[in-house]
Amino acid sequence: DAKLLKKVEMLNDSGEKAVIKTWSRASTIFPQMIGHTIAVHNGRKHVPIFVTENMVGYKLGEFAPTRTFRGHITKARVTARATK
Repeated sequence: DAKLLKKVEMLNDSGEKAVIKTWSRASTIFPQMIGHTIAVHNGRKHVPIFVTENMVGYKLGEFAPTRTFRGHITKARVTARATK
């Protein structure tokens, strides 16, 4: 995303370390973003992600999970649900 990269470049020029909020999960992580914290929206809230060298080339959305897996249903939960 060009707008996101522009914001990162402005922070690099000024030497600041601020959290950048974004809804763009499809944006590719570039080397200029290393060391910055980018808050990526996961559909409910912004998840802060500290960009490291190993993340370059991946998409931002890969590091902000959208679903929370609570485990498969157990026998105890089946009986508790049936008694309601």
